[in-house]
Amino acid sequence: MKPNDTALRKRTQISKANRTMFIWIAAASALVGFAIVIAVFLGQKLVFNEKVLLQKNKTISVLNADNKVVADLKTQVQVLDTNTDLASVKANDSDQTIQVILDALPSDANSLALGASLQNKLLAGVAGLTIQSLQVDPVVGIESLTSSTGSAIPTSTATGTVSESQITFRFAVSGNPDALKQALTNLERSIRTIDITNLQIENQGSSQIMTVQGRAFYEPAKNVVLYDKVVKP
Repeated sequence: MKPNDTALRKRTQISKANRTMFIWIAAASALVGFAIVIAVFLGQKLVFNEKVLLQKNKTISVLNADNKVVADLKTQVQVLDTNTDLASVKANDSDQTIQVILDALPSDANSLALGASLQNKLLAGVAGLTIQSLQVDPVVGIESLTSSTGSAIPTSTATGTVSESQITFRFAVSGNPDALKQALTNLERSIRTIDITNLQIENQGSSQIMTVQGRAFYEPAKNVVLYDKVVKP
């Protein structure tokens, strides 16, 4: 065999070996890259599933806690329904006793209803009592966009989030001491929660004038809404 043929054959074998090695390396690299991609995908999937399970466990925990107190809450409502003190102040005989609590702390800021109650039920029926003035302030941010002084309200209260959820009022009445005492007794016995913040009594001839400043309260209704929460991967 000629030396040139031998050298040519060796170069051919070396070139073939290099191509074979390159193919194996390329195949191995592709397999490693594919394995890495699969591992990253499975890791992200695992983390996402853990997030979903965490939110599900939170929901289950809340539902379990709520279900545990249903029986106690039902029992407490039934006890209130048999309360004779509440039953004695029902607005209508056909109402349930629990309705008294709802009437005492209404869910909306209705200053007109409070004014009508003060004028027609708590003060007008007192013998010897004369109403000189009566003013109920609209609730700032709900019934009025400005306060009683004319200043603009903050943006946060414009959405209905009013601190203490209260309705302020003031009135002046005149009469004898017994009539004034009866007016205060009516306020105390009112089904509404009324807090007297300032009271002044002045003598005027044979009668007396009583000026009262106070506030009544309400509790905004709570909405229980079921919603779907999207868990992002």
